[in-house]
Amino acid sequence: MEPYSLDALRSLALHCQGLDRHKYAGAQPDSQSISDAVKRVGWVQIDTLQMVQRSQYLAMWSRLGNYDTSEFDKLVFDDGSTSRSNGRQMFEYWMHAACIIPLSEYRYRLPVMEDHRDGAVGWRRKWAELPENMKLIKEVLGFVEKNGAKRSADFENSEKRRGPWWDWKPAKRALEHLYNSGELAIANRLKFQRVYDVPQRVIPSWVDTSLPDRQEAGSHLLEVSLRALGVCTPVQVGDYFHMKRTVSKPLIEALIEDGTFVRIRGHVLGNKEMDLVVHRDNLGALQRAAEGDLEPTLTTFLSPFDSLFWAKERDRQFWGFRQILEAYKPEPIREWGYFCLPILHKGRLVGRFDPKLERKEKTLRLKKLYLEPGIKPEEELVAEVAKAMRDFLVFHEAKTLVIEKSEPADFDRKLMSAL
Repeated sequence: MEPYSLDALRSLALHCQGLDRHKYAGAQPDSQSISDAVKRVGWVQIDTLQMVQRSQYLAMWSRLGNYDTSEFDKLVFDDGSTSRSNGRQMFEYWMHAACIIPLSEYRYRLPVMEDHRDGAVGWRRKWAELPENMKLIKEVLGFVEKNGAKRSADFENSEKRRGPWWDWKPAKRALEHLYNSGELAIANRLKFQRVYDVPQRVIPSWVDTSLPDRQEAGSHLLEVSLRALGVCTPVQVGDYFHMKRTVSKPLIEALIEDGTFVRIRGHVLGNKEMDLVVHRDNLGALQRAAEGDLEPTLTTFLSPFDSLFWAKERDRQFWGFRQILEAYKPEPIREWGYFCLPILHKGRLVGRFDPKLERKEKTLRLKKLYLEPGIKPEEELVAEVAKAMRDFLVFHEAKTLVIEKSEPADFDRKLMSAL
């Protein structure tokens, strides 16, 4: 079989991520649109950084355009309802990192919760095994069971000294241990602070809570991952939810053997051929991509935590783009900026910018704006980036755009003129 072209691989990957074109032009997406977009990518990463909207909201904007973030919150928290018939469709838990996950996947995280309860995983397992902390964990759980949803701030702190890194009081550690173990769930967030409650009051009664074995859970999540990734190397599939490659390898081999995953050959950058895999459910889309029917038309901006980048090294192999978050680097050694958002333009990653939303002033400030080497600020590209930027400003309720620096030097002038 002839190897698939790089254009076909890119088109399939972006199509499966919902980044090939906007589906809702002319109409604001509703809660069903948001739910569909989350299910398409499998799960959406949460992060605390808020130079602009937080990462989970950005990920949906990239795919849907301007929307009401409160609709997204309601899908996860249902305004904090504690009825078993609540309207939640999603929950918070660990997947690629801390993520928002459809409740249809809840049972497939139960083995991980069980491992946390048994002390088989988790960086706090030694802490949780100390007798005084076992007593505290039991007391915290009992308090929440009796008194309802609580934040860590609702517990008094008698510990004077705190650790040099984790500035957490003991009750916070207990809450996190109980959450990791599945004995508590996230009922709501108030000013982004987690509100914990027992899962019997958070997880709706319709959710399947039967415990799968580890092979079933792992294989299922690998299937969800490859459907969302579209196409990648076999070892990259498990990167989508941080499954160790030594654990994913036999499961992936079994999925290839039974025909669920299909091996193909494809061209990556440098005209190199690579062995890749596609989920059998996406073979039709792969053919359409090869025939040019899925050519991407979308121009948008991406969170640095976007799921497009979760397969390690695929950004370089497919796009020649190095996605990196530099927020935790000292400023003098940052190459691009604190919280750069990649610019996706019609199937190519063409640049990035480092934004800061000045909320009181309703100003979006771009500290740095870059195009990738070899990309020129031609009229069509500038017009599409301007169109995306207008929507980005509306999404952030910003009235003014300020660009401090751009490379090439005339990009900012052309962009401001197009706006």
